[in-house]
Formats: sequence, structure tokens, C-alpha cells
Amino acid sequence: MSTVLSASAPTSFEIKSAQLPLVALLLKTADLGQLAEEMTQRYGDIPDFFDHDPLLVDLSPLQVGEQADSPVDFPALVSLLRRFRLEPVAVRGGNEAQTAAAELAGLMPAQDATVQRSAAARTPEAPVQQAAPTAPAPVSAPVPTAPPSALVIDKPLRSGQQVYARGRDLVVLAMVNPGAEVIADGHIHVYAPLRGKAIAGARGNAEARIFAMSMDPELISIAGIYRTSDNPLPAEVLGKPGQVRLVPGPEGDKLVIESLNP
Repeated sequence: MSTVLSASAPTSFEIKSAQLPLVALLLKTADLGQLAEEMTQRYGDIPDFFDHDPLLVDLSPLQVGEQADSPVDFPALVSLLRRFRLEPVAVRGGNEAQTAAAELAGLMPAQDATVQRSAAARTPEAPVQQAAPTAPAPVSAPVPTAPPSALVIDKPLRSGQQVYARGRDLVVLAMVNPGAEVIADGHIHVYAPLRGKAIAGARGNAEARIFAMSMDPELISIAGIYRTSDNPLPAEVLGKPGQVRLVPGPEGDKLVIESLNP
């Protein structure tokens, strides 16, 4: 027998679950001078790269090696990150003392938070039994929102020019000359010679790739892993159609450059 209970709802508010997209900073040193220098080198010429994005500070890298259990000046760290238009809101992966210091600086402990990392090497899986057919979704079912369309550039990029496709892919239909820079949070497609810098997965998307009709870049980078022209490309891909992707390995992620020629 069912019982219906009377209830009332507040008229001034509602409590709902929500998800907040975060970027994560994997802190590998407690030396904030080094951090400031390297962040300036990477983002100093892109002042609007971040747009007051909420940020999770991941202290896991500080728990191993010479940096193990290093104290962190969290007020100075928060101030530094805000200079780059980042808003630190939470911390994870620290020891008890580090977490307590982070809380005093206004950061919320978030030990259950997960940080996106490169996909692990796939292993063969057992066959999965095919699910029984399901009834069609009702007409009123919500329709998934389409992802943002790619940013398309149809003019050559000269030295000193920079294009950033925030939150989407970048398609370039003309040459990226030496000294030019193309950046995307997703994939980068260059249907012409790539001779400048290409940075894909700029916010940590390890699944992003770089494609070009003629690979001859000054720098290529995916999710922070990079290679410069100081380390020349192999002859089988230099100046030829190719793709760059990130592959996880036992010694860390590495860039793999492959020819697209049949």
C-alpha cells in the first residue's frame, strides 16, 4: 500500500546538482619563481588565453622525487595564477600540511576530483553481449547540443601573427609561415605548408591532433608536450603530408609524427 506524503517547496530557491568545467594545474615544483618564468614564456604573449577559468591545483607531482612534501606558498601561488586570468578554487593530491595551507588561502579540498590524462594503451577486451533493442526515445527527449564549429582561416599567416581557436578545432586553408603561431583547444588542420608553430590540445586535450599538407614546423605541441625544429623531423615526414598525435608510454607521453602518404 502506497502512502502519499504532503510536502512543500521553498519559493525563494532550489538546490540542484551542477557540473563546472575546470582546468587543472599539475604543480611540479614549489619554486614559484620558476613557475612564473615558464608561464610567462608560454602565455605571456597570449594575454587572453585564459578567461578567468576556474582552476584545480593538483599537487600530486609534488609527492614524489626531490620535491616530495615541499611546502607551497599558496597566497603567492593564487596571486600568480590570477595574473594569468585563472581563478584557483580547489586543491587535490597534497599531504595534510599542504592541504591545510591551501584551505587557509581559500582553496577547497577536492580529493575526489579527477584530472584528464592521456588515454592508456588499449588492451584487448572480452566480447560484449549485444544489448537487447530498446524502445525509441520519446519525442520530448532532449537533443544533444552540437559542438562548436571549427574556426576557419583562409588567408596566409605571416610572421608575428597568432590565431587561437578557443574551445574548438582550427582549420587553416593557407600557409602558416615561419614566425606565425596557430593554437587550438582541439585539432589543428593546415591544408597548406606548416612552417610556423602549431599548438593543439592547448588546454590539455591529449586526444587532439595536428594535420598538415606539408610538415616543416618550427614547433609542434599537443597538451603541453612539444618538439622544436632544433630536433629535425625524419626525412620520411619532413615537407610531406603528415599528422602528429600524442601516445602514452612507460616513460611518459611522447609525440608521434606519421606520414599521410599512402
